[in-house]
Amino acid sequence: MTELIIIAAAGENNALGINNDLPWHLPDDFRRFKQLTSGHKIIMGRKTLDSFPKPLPNREHIAITRDKTYRPKFPCTLVNSLEEALQLIGKDSKAYIIGGGEIYRQSMEHATHIELTRIHHSFEADTFFPEIDLKKWKLVKEEHHTKDERHQFSFTYQTFERNPN
Repeated sequence: MTELIIIAAAGENNALGINNDLPWHLPDDFRRFKQLTSGHKIIMGRKTLDSFPKPLPNREHIAITRDKTYRPKFPCTLVNSLEEALQLIGKDSKAYIIGGGEIYRQSMEHATHIELTRIHHSFEADTFFPEIDLKKWKLVKEEHHTKDERHQFSFTYQTFERNPN
């Protein structure tokens, strides 16, 4: 079975980022993101791709853009829609949707799982994660982390699975 997993970190107010950057620094969340996505396809919008100084190692990058003249700063697969990106996943594989806000919104109806890091703070932002409809999604795992010398905010890893219809 193909798994399409939305992976994101968002504040209590669903803030994802501001000015194409994250308003927090959570090393353990970065480590978890790397661990989960390594070896898999990652699907993102153009602005998310532009936020990377170089490709993320050991991942196949698929970027969605409507701009037919767009040229990325490093090699990756470019598509013009989420549907095109989903066709590249293949059967019995796993792919991750890694942002941004509009791509997350479009992906909610296609995803099988959500891996959300809920940061226990509200942030000023210009990009937001969509609301999770708990009629469609079931929280199956939570792991809380308190703030410490390396993490300015407490946060909770949350795993959601799509409810069977």
